[in-house]
Amino acid sequence: MTLTTIALIAGGLFASAIMWVVGKKQGVTAEREARNAARESAEQMAKRIVSEAERDADALKKQAVLAGKEDVMRAREEWEAEARHRRGEIEIEEKRLMDREVQLDKKVELLEVRDRDLGRRASDLGRKEKGVEERQAELDKLVADERRRLEQVAGLSAQEAKAELIRRMEEEAQADAASRIREIRESAKRNAEREAKKIVALAVQRIAAEHTSEITQTAVALPKDEIKGRIIGREGRNIRAFELATGVDVIIDDTPDTVVISCFDPVRRETARLALARLIEDGRIHPGRIEEVVEKSRKEVEAGIIETGERAAYDVGIHGLHPELIKLVGRMKWRTSYGQNILEHSKEVAYLAGIMASELGLDVQLAKRGALLHDLGKVMTHEHEGTHVQLGVEMATKYGENPFVVNCIAAHHDDVPHESEESVLVQAADAISGSRPGARREAFETYVKRLEGLEKIAASYRGVDRVFAIQAGREVRVIVNPEDVDDLRMQSLTDEIARRVEAELQYPGQIKVVAIREKRTVDIAR
Repeated sequence: MTLTTIALIAGGLFASAIMWVVGKKQGVTAEREARNAARESAEQMAKRIVSEAERDADALKKQAVLAGKEDVMRAREEWEAEARHRRGEIEIEEKRLMDREVQLDKKVELLEVRDRDLGRRASDLGRKEKGVEERQAELDKLVADERRRLEQVAGLSAQEAKAELIRRMEEEAQADAASRIREIRESAKRNAEREAKKIVALAVQRIAAEHTSEITQTAVALPKDEIKGRIIGREGRNIRAFELATGVDVIIDDTPDTVVISCFDPVRRETARLALARLIEDGRIHPGRIEEVVEKSRKEVEAGIIETGERAAYDVGIHGLHPELIKLVGRMKWRTSYGQNILEHSKEVAYLAGIMASELGLDVQLAKRGALLHDLGKVMTHEHEGTHVQLGVEMATKYGENPFVVNCIAAHHDDVPHESEESVLVQAADAISGSRPGARREAFETYVKRLEGLEKIAASYRGVDRVFAIQAGREVRVIVNPEDVDDLRMQSLTDEIARRVEAELQYPGQIKVVAIREKRTVDIAR
């Protein structure tokens, strides 16, 4: 490399250094100028912002002052309105107090007048009492004089006359007592006879040993009359085995192609009917086969009882019954009361009670549940001691029924007080179902005696002219003599007749007592 080249390179480097120094100095100067310009611009912007902020603050201050003045004016107006309202109330109250003071003044005046009247009356009573005492003294003197005169005329002293009077009163009292004792004895005898008949009738109804044939007997048709011999068996062993296994009586008589099964228990009778029908269909009739078929039939009847109970509960619309209660409900199908099927009766009572409870806004489920179970004990009366109410309460309590449902069962014959409105509805529905036309059978003699009893009770009262028992004994009309019975006596007469009918007669449902009083005047124009 030559010196010239080195010199050129050195000169270039020196020039570059000088140019860098000069450029840097210019850049610092330019940056300083830019910084100064930015500072001036920021200061101007800050001044502008401060001035704008001051203007805004002044505007806000003015708005706040205006708003404050408006709030003050509004508050003052509200205060004035409240003050006017308070002043009005105070004026009304002052007026009321003034009126009350005026009333009190009037009452005070009235009390003063009454006090004066009472004082005057007290003085009058004092004078009257003094006069009464004087008159009483005169009367005592007259009585003593009259007594002395009577003693002189009768020839008896006062003690002797008193003894004679006591003797006569004792004789009359003894005669009245004897007559009363005789009446009580006759009444007790009549009541005892009626109660005895009632107890016997209830026992006959419960045992059902002498019921009519359509209640205690079931006819089984035979395909041919020769089967009767096979049913009887050699020396009667088949019929004896059948009766022993089923607990029924088999009646084989001259009726063609028919065998009659008789038993007071309808469940046993139905079991025997199914078993006999199967034996006849199968053709194998001997003691071993009889026991087997009877057992199968018994299981089938038990299953049918459960199914019947479940269907009844479903139809009525109640749920959650204990399985044992379901069985008892199913057994109702095979029991009757006065010819009315208990299951259908209980379902009808449940429907009626549910409808009435719904109309009255009461517990429909409770009413239906109590109604379905109210006659539960009737399926057990021929196997257990006690009334059907007692047995029903015992079963419902045993299997965890609601206490109000138990009360529906216990109170439907008024044996215990009603504890709920639903219990009253169950009793009313029971009466409706049992007393509706055609619901229950009644013997002709009992029906006639009830009508005669109604007419006899009503005719026994003074002033009764004629008596008519109408509407199958559900109403008795009493026509009275208008000269002997006035309008005031009419109400008490119907009430007395109704209470006596309740006490002396047995009847389903209710009996209406109607008293009629008619006054006629007749004249003839000539």
